[in-house]
Amino acid sequence: MKSPVRVLLVGAAGRMGKTVVDLAKADPKIDVVAQCDVGDPIEPAMKNCDVAIDFSHRDAVSEICRTALNFRKSLVIGTTGHSQEQRRTIEKTAESLPIVFASNFSVGVNVLFWLSRKAAELLGPDFSPEIIETHHKMKKDAPSGTAKTLAEVLKAARKTKDEILIQSIREGEVVGEHTVIFTGPCERLELTHRAASREIFARGALRAAKWIVGRPPGLYSMQDVLGL
Repeated sequence: MKSPVRVLLVGAAGRMGKTVVDLAKADPKIDVVAQCDVGDPIEPAMKNCDVAIDFSHRDAVSEICRTALNFRKSLVIGTTGHSQEQRRTIEKTAESLPIVFASNFSVGVNVLFWLSRKAAELLGPDFSPEIIETHHKMKKDAPSGTAKTLAEVLKAARKTKDEILIQSIREGEVVGEHTVIFTGPCERLELTHRAASREIFARGALRAAKWIVGRPPGLYSMQDVLGL
């Protein structure tokens, strides 16, 4: 039997980190060999893993990328809200390392990205798209990374630089809901994804971790992982 993928989990004390750890215990193909959180040194933990999964904070990404480069380790980056400079750091690192960088690791959401692109292409300029996203009131960034990705998908499909309207709602304990609305003459199409548990993001991240090890350097999306 092939050896389990050795994972370093950065951001282990957070909601997503705890979920990843719980799911990994039941996955014989994954071995979480090290966990880091705020204040923990990353270098000693990075040495003995195959891939690092980052669910920490966007401001940690520079140190994570630098350390991964030093030890030639694959990365799965699940934090969102990065600045342009931080995104450039990720892109530059991906020239030397394989990185899965996704705003959302849910299989269903990544199918939503694909469906939204196809819908925009098929409906054409007569239909105007907008996005509504809802998350729990503790979520710091708005719009969500997923909503921003949906907007980029729609702009690319419509071949326009015009901004897509995004409405962000923060209430209660909502894990995550995203709706893309296409309004046309006398009709309206809605595509909606609702997350019932953070497990879907953790499952996707673990799937990405198993997929990315051994790939050539490059910046990969969850859609690459799924073959969409």
